[in-house]
Amino acid sequence: MKFIKSVIQEMHEVTWPNARQLRKDSSSVIGLSVFFVAFFALVDWLVQLFLGLFQ
Repeated sequence: MKFIKSVIQEMHEVTWPNARQLRKDSSSVIGLSVFFVAFFALVDWLVQLFLGLFQ
């Protein structure tokens, strides 16, 4: 029980983000994820194209 009480106390001390900050952070994560998916898809396509020249 002591552990659970300390966890509850710690959760009350956490500074939780507001809705605006949460939207901003979420959109940043989604945007960077989409960027890296597109980047690695392009790199993969270029590598396959390059390796196809040797077959």
